[in-house]
Amino acid sequence: MKQIFTLSVCVLMWTSLGAANAAEEWGLPEEKVARFEAKVVDILCELNGDCPAKCGDGNRQLGLLDKKDVLVLPLKNRVSFAGAVEELIDFCGKQVIVDGLFTTNRGYKVFAIQFVREAPEGKWRGATQFTSRWAKKFGHAENSAEAKRWFENDPRVNAIIKADGKLGLGQAVDAAYLKSQQ
Repeated sequence: MKQIFTLSVCVLMWTSLGAANAAEEWGLPEEKVARFEAKVVDILCELNGDCPAKCGDGNRQLGLLDKKDVLVLPLKNRVSFAGAVEELIDFCGKQVIVDGLFTTNRGYKVFAIQFVREAPEGKWRGATQFTSRWAKKFGHAENSAEAKRWFENDPRVNAIIKADGKLGLGQAVDAAYLKSQQ
């Protein structure tokens, strides 16, 4: 009888652990740990019917359409300054279960992905695909200094800064600001 009780407690503990959220709190405004099922969608496709194949091959913002047809905007992943496209592109058009944090950004409710898996029973993976994929795309080793500070080494980012300045308001505004700080 004691063995059956012990086994029952172990099974209960194991199933309870499996249902717990794995996401960790980050101290974001109004954050709430959440796990839910949704379909990975191309946001522009959902909003205006412009629907290229394969969700635009990772060149467009992706969203999560939950079971109540609410479009959830995944803002980021576990990598500094990186968005969620690399975490979701492999699941374009598929049902997934995501684990992470709801938060607000300037009044908009958004979701920070920490873990994702294909529904219903896919294998969990951490939302850390961005750096390795970025490094491969731009010819750097995954653990290189360039990959760790990808945002300083990304030619797309550098082109935008060159055109619009670091503040996004143009080179003249940058120069005036820097001069005012001396």
